[in-house]
Amino acid sequence: MALLSIAQALITASALLGHASASKSCTADTFMSLGLSNIHILSLNVTSAPNYSTGDSSASGVTSAPISRIPPMVDICFITLQYTHPGQNDVVNTYIGLPLNASDWNTRFLMDGGGGWTAGGLDEIIAPIASGYSSSSTDGGHNSTTSTADWGFMSEGNTNWPALWDFSSVALGEAATLGKMATEIYFGSAPKYSYWNGCSTGGRQGHMMAQRFPTYFDGIVAGSPAINWDRFQLAEYWPAFLAQLLDTQPPACVLDAFSDAAIEACDLLDGVKDGIISLPGQCHFEASSLVGQTVNCSDPNGQIIITDNIAELVKGMWEGPISLEDQFEWYGLNYDADLTSLLATTCTSVHNCTVIPFSISADWARIFLARNSSFSVQGLTRQDFDDLFRESVDQYASIIGTHNTDLTGFKLAGGKMITWHGMQDELIPTNGTVDYYTRVMGRDPTVADYYRFFLAPGVAHCGGGPGFDPSDTVFETLRVWVENGTVPDTLGAIATAVAGSNSSATRTADLCLYPKVFTYVGGDPNDASSFSCI
Repeated sequence: MALLSIAQALITASALLGHASASKSCTADTFMSLGLSNIHILSLNVTSAPNYSTGDSSASGVTSAPISRIPPMVDICFITLQYTHPGQNDVVNTYIGLPLNASDWNTRFLMDGGGGWTAGGLDEIIAPIASGYSSSSTDGGHNSTTSTADWGFMSEGNTNWPALWDFSSVALGEAATLGKMATEIYFGSAPKYSYWNGCSTGGRQGHMMAQRFPTYFDGIVAGSPAINWDRFQLAEYWPAFLAQLLDTQPPACVLDAFSDAAIEACDLLDGVKDGIISLPGQCHFEASSLVGQTVNCSDPNGQIIITDNIAELVKGMWEGPISLEDQFEWYGLNYDADLTSLLATTCTSVHNCTVIPFSISADWARIFLARNSSFSVQGLTRQDFDDLFRESVDQYASIIGTHNTDLTGFKLAGGKMITWHGMQDELIPTNGTVDYYTRVMGRDPTVADYYRFFLAPGVAHCGGGPGFDPSDTVFETLRVWVENGTVPDTLGAIATAVAGSNSSATRTADLCLYPKVFTYVGGDPNDASSFSCI
């Protein structure tokens, strides 16, 4: 009788925890019903992988457990589905991972986003599974080693529209549907909660989910999002174009000199000297103030005097692209952002450098706009650039722009989304996300009920830098908002400590819900209580 009572108690506890009582066998036969009406399956492979090595990868922000790293080994049921959309001549791979044992499943589903031209892949499902989630991902119709020309062209001069649709949105929605379908087949119940967690391209994908597939996810983290794709890609190309227009190719040390000077001039505007420009709107540093100064470089060695053209180039990178008629096209980088990411150079001497355009923006201009695999920035005129910009907006905004402000479907479905963006982002202009969120606020004054945005001073693209980085807290903040109704008025973040004030290497603070401003109000700058949201 006692043994029976114990067994009943264990069953009750398991039910309360929400675990499925048992999983089916991890074999192809179990998943024969997996599919969608609009796809033709080319292959289905199912593999049982007990003691699969995770490589001890970081699970930052993914798991609520008080650990910083995932287990080195995990038991996984892998499903790889290859399919095509009949008539479109595409091939898409979807990767699904399930905790092999039902007792290891936390009853939730989580997709991690991709980066750059990579929509996702096998690697993106490992950390979620090791943290107890079922997961899926997609290659979006091309793998990470495929050149953009190989998948972006149907033939030279002709855009491969189905491939771009797959990458932009279609394959993402299908991966989510197939992943949750496989979860229900295997465990006998659908996920209680479904989440998206991504940054950069992953942040764009998260916004695309909220816009195109509003019922698919209960919660979305979308950091440093590559939204406004049709506009910011040309803004990323602007530095290389402007460099050739001004016939100046400065080495990295010269660009760093401008960033350092701007930080020196504007760092203390917030009352704290910490290498961060927290109030960029109050910073009015002029690039021209460095004209005539000498920069001592070490890589390569030498001295270079800052010219008017170099200063004009940096000013243009901070302001962003402007049309031939002096009309705003898109935003530039903030003053403390690293300028060398979008304007990389290789140099044999300080006076002999070659500009290397940022690869993703160069691919966008070359493959999708000029539709010419031999296209180069060299020789472009201001009119040429404006034509490319209009081409980008006119032909691609509806496909990959990902800036639709109508989130009504997501709101009505009860979804919750948190976006954050580092103010020192060196790749995607922070103000582009501010612009989007402001437009959503203008459309729906109740937006904060379901979609919240936080700026992170001093943080680079998707993390890093001296500033207040929320990478390790944002997912758990989203989860408790979704599951417990705990509304995030602030977002916990970690920064490099201000030297001399604290024995710790880091400091913490709470980022502010936009449009409130993260403000130093006095006291020890390493103490979170010294900052407020105003």
